[in-house]
Amino acid sequence: MKKIQKIAKRLHIKRKDLIVLGNVAKIDREPGRSKGNLILVTATNPTDAGIGKTTVSIALADALNRIKPTCVVLREPSLGPVFGRKGCATGGGKAQVIPQEINLHFTGDFHAITSANNLLCAMIDNSIYQGNPLDIQKVVFHRCLDMNDRALRDVTLSSGRKESFVITPASEIMAVMCLAESMKDLRRRLENIIIGYNGKGEEILAKQLGCIDAMLILLQDAFKVNLTQTLEETPAMIHLGPFANIAHGCNSVRATRTALDSSDFVVTEAGFGADLGMEKFLDVKCRILGQYPYCIVLVTTLDSLLLYGNGDMEKGMYVLDKHIDTIQHIYDLPVVVTVNVFEHDTRSQLEEVEKHCQKLQVAFAYNYAYTNGGTGAIELAKQVVSVMQRKKKIKQVYALKDTVEEKIQKVCRKIYGAIDVVLSPVALEKLQGIDKKYLDFPVMIAKTPYSLTGKKSDQGVIGRENVWYTDFSPTKENGFTIEVTDLEVKGGAEFIVVYVGDVLLMPGLNKKPNALKMVCTKDKTEFVF
Repeated sequence: MKKIQKIAKRLHIKRKDLIVLGNVAKIDREPGRSKGNLILVTATNPTDAGIGKTTVSIALADALNRIKPTCVVLREPSLGPVFGRKGCATGGGKAQVIPQEINLHFTGDFHAITSANNLLCAMIDNSIYQGNPLDIQKVVFHRCLDMNDRALRDVTLSSGRKESFVITPASEIMAVMCLAESMKDLRRRLENIIIGYNGKGEEILAKQLGCIDAMLILLQDAFKVNLTQTLEETPAMIHLGPFANIAHGCNSVRATRTALDSSDFVVTEAGFGADLGMEKFLDVKCRILGQYPYCIVLVTTLDSLLLYGNGDMEKGMYVLDKHIDTIQHIYDLPVVVTVNVFEHDTRSQLEEVEKHCQKLQVAFAYNYAYTNGGTGAIELAKQVVSVMQRKKKIKQVYALKDTVEEKIQKVCRKIYGAIDVVLSPVALEKLQGIDKKYLDFPVMIAKTPYSLTGKKSDQGVIGRENVWYTDFSPTKENGFTIEVTDLEVKGGAEFIVVYVGDVLLMPGLNKKPNALKMVCTKDKTEFVF
């Protein structure tokens, strides 16, 4: 590894603006004026093993760095998935950010958020215990832990109150940290977190408990952006990380701004598929960021297309087509489709995808990020540079002045391809109060990443004939309907969570979690993924 001071120097970050922590550093300065070209990496809907967006993002940045100064900006890994099914969340093969310990404690940012979250929870229960001066009758802010632990989904506190833990990336404080623009903005957002309701049904805010300064003390270092590097010494900023199925699935506004301030090209990613992470990046984060991507890279794999086509890749192309259609015609952005190539892929099937994209007149490139790093993404980098367009403003799915129901309808119809949306009685009841007070909040739809319909799976169930495109609308008989089960206002994060189906806020470990594959000796820690 290069000394982190040398990596910082390439970004024109001075030594006085660094807090060096061994091989990584915290950047202790405010972001300046954005000058870089923003490139967003997204994907088609993934398999259980993911789709390789992070690996592609890193390799693309390594390839672009050979042309102009480039920085890759990523989320921090969560301990739960690292020890569970996902394992490493920092790329793979020859396209990685290092040191590998980023996957564990890193700089302690997640621990700080967990502590601040649980301090607020402790203050809530202490206020109730000490005579309940705020008349807290219903608590809606929950404890968190950065670990997959299904036993904590339903617990009973010593007071007798029922509680449910969420994983740290699902904490509202994680969302607040990612969207806050400054310490002042962070304070304001923390103060406005809705922690519960009194006997009159009125909201109780976190600031009424008087512990915001204590929370800020815990969070102030975590709010600083982390700097590290790739295997090919490309600068990498890795900061915070909400999940895209239950939040907005991208790194902090401050990290992206800092990278844009110091690099010609900035490669970033949004979690899961274009229906989740990309939509939230463009409709939520970009409104705060004030800048939009100049190009979207859409990653897919043969495994993904075969999965959603129930073994028939041609049928599975509807997922690829839908996301291309969304990017080009809903958001009016240029797109490059890239197939993440694996050893078991067949040449004939790879060529089938290439010909399909040629037919659609969409830019296309294979990439061999895992095996060849930046060299394996050179063709992708060339395609990206050739299609990039400077966009001061893009088409967005909805306007903030739309009603909450209109926002939900537009996302579900335009992005997922549904012909209708049905709200449960619970959601309809909550909608009345939300529309009056939080009309200008964006919506954050929480749904499974493994389907467009919001069901557990679309595999072999729907195809092109069931999905709404800009050039094709299914009939009522064969189109699908999205079912909204609940709504929740996040006053600090300043968005409305819309629950579609059963979405778990605390994952569980799989039968053979990756925690079983790790080795620790006196000489080294070894990850086997």
